[in-house]
Amino acid sequence: MSQNRRLLSDLKVAPVAAGGGRNRDALVEKAHEAISEGSHSFAMASSLFDKTTRERVWLLYAWCRRCDDLADGQDMGGQLGDQAGIEDRVQAVRVLTRRALEGQPTADPAFDALGQVAAETGLSKDMTDDVIAGFAMDAGDFQPRTEKDVLRYCYHVAGAVGVMMARVMNAPDDSFVYDRACDLGIAFQLSNIARDIVEDAEAGRCYLPAEWLAEADLEPGRHAAPENRFALAAVSARLVGLMEIYEQAARCGAQRLRFRNRWAIYSAARIYGAIGRKVRRQGQLAWNNRVRVSRMAKIGHVIAGFGEAVVNRPVPPRDWPEYTRPDLQPIRGW
Repeated sequence: MSQNRRLLSDLKVAPVAAGGGRNRDALVEKAHEAISEGSHSFAMASSLFDKTTRERVWLLYAWCRRCDDLADGQDMGGQLGDQAGIEDRVQAVRVLTRRALEGQPTADPAFDALGQVAAETGLSKDMTDDVIAGFAMDAGDFQPRTEKDVLRYCYHVAGAVGVMMARVMNAPDDSFVYDRACDLGIAFQLSNIARDIVEDAEAGRCYLPAEWLAEADLEPGRHAAPENRFALAAVSARLVGLMEIYEQAARCGAQRLRFRNRWAIYSAARIYGAIGRKVRRQGQLAWNNRVRVSRMAKIGHVIAGFGEAVVNRPVPPRDWPEYTRPDLQPIRGW
């Protein structure tokens, strides 16, 4: 019996309680450990929230990180593991998530963390379903054909998380704000895709639109070969340009948040944007080593984010995103 099936078979019906009955402080501590190890950039940005919001962000992050690791066979976002059995792992994510939202114990603190923060903020099953659909797309060997296809994927794996984060931050109940939170998640994922093109290719995945590859005369599956890196750099630069449109649109939503929340969002946008821009700047050399932003550079972005939050006059993008949340949600049939 697989590890996932053993985990599911051990679950029993128990009295309903937030966090599956676990101690909240213990869940927060485990969630803090997860974000500290899994994302140095987001961990730094999250420290800018007030205590309650910060803890809730950590709890939600713990669930996102655990789902991603389970689906991809990773450990804290490291190298992609064996993709055999991914369908079973995604199904395990669905079952554990449903139990967490119902207040049932899951035998996994990251899923119980979701149950805790959902009980506190009203996160819904539709929200989690949209995120899990992204893992299901990977399980179905998703390959984007068009720009809209890759943006739809970005919505499910990151934009939908942005929507959940907006709820966790108690953002104004305004569709504009939630659309812009989605835009920020999409921007983050576009940056990640640009950084990880070669790593993804080595695992048999490609998140670049087939139409873009054809225009660059790159063959899918061979697009990341060393001899193709010069042409690939132009494609990744196009991806980073798209990221910047979503990044700038997101700032217009963050403008309506409370000071500490918008400071955190402006800082995170700067840090993740810097990753994408560094990939573009390095060109064909961007994948020789994993692109990172140094701790000192991150501190600089946090300081700049503070000034941006004080002034709070973001410049709207010259061209707004062609596709946003209403165009991209939901796909639940994957």
